[in-house]
Amino acid sequence: MDLDAVRTFVAAVAAGRFQDAATDLSITQQAVSKRIAALEKALGVRLFTRTARGAVLTGDGEAFLPHARALLSAELRALASVRTGPLRVDVIGRRLYPATLLRGFHEAHPDLALEVVTLFDTAVAAIRDGSIDASFRAVAALPEDLDAMWVHDEPIQLLCGPAHPLAAAAVVTPEQLAGHRLWMPGVVPGTEWGAYYAEFAKVFGLSIDAAGPNFGTEVVLDALAESGAVATLAGAGVRLSWPAEYDLRRVPIERPTPVYPHSLVWRRDNAHPGLVALRRHFAAGERAPGAWRPGWVRQPSQTVPSTG
Repeated sequence: MDLDAVRTFVAAVAAGRFQDAATDLSITQQAVSKRIAALEKALGVRLFTRTARGAVLTGDGEAFLPHARALLSAELRALASVRTGPLRVDVIGRRLYPATLLRGFHEAHPDLALEVVTLFDTAVAAIRDGSIDASFRAVAALPEDLDAMWVHDEPIQLLCGPAHPLAAAAVVTPEQLAGHRLWMPGVVPGTEWGAYYAEFAKVFGLSIDAAGPNFGTEVVLDALAESGAVATLAGAGVRLSWPAEYDLRRVPIERPTPVYPHSLVWRRDNAHPGLVALRRHFAAGERAPGAWRPGWVRQPSQTVPSTG
């Protein structure tokens, strides 16, 4: 089985559209379509149904997805078994703020070989088995063989269209979001971000709607532009773009400011020399005072390696 095709399939699921998967993988949309078609031919099933708004997994696609992720994890384990290779760091998604943080590290250390991976919700297992060296996560409890250090508090903002009742506000409070539909189809139960938004909604009496298939970020942006009754929540560092005529608004949330607490996670006995540089790079910084974080967030170590 062609692992590039499997990797493209997983990227297309995460992006929701072949065009966005092509951007994330730095290949053409035609290449994405060809790889998916080849994979479907090899498997003898249809993996996606194409619609005007994106690509939807078929039943066979849903069944294949966890095995596809397992294949990519096995590939990383195989590489890790025979060579040290580049520093492998998971950023969950290439449009999310951890990718920006890691890009800053790469710019500061251009000679250090670096491989960026996106493992969704399997990163902790990949760190433990040596498939990757580190990941950015909101840390709860960790296995004894792992450690973590806080990296950055990313403010969460309201994102809405110009017709939304809160569009003209300079700032809003969490309580002011009550009664408004917050549509977040990418919030998956059982994930750390699912737990984050579930507690945020519970504490401030909000209703987060995760219903419906996840066609990708662009479809959510389309809905915000078309309706004054729909809004969503997004990290301030998430890379988003939309047509100018959408006139979408990012509205800061304050009193208190909800922040997503990004931490760097690694295995304690990992001797990769690049990991020392990575930890040192993110050792500086101050946590946002008076911010809201979920009660389950672990207070991680801020130990800076003294050698290497």
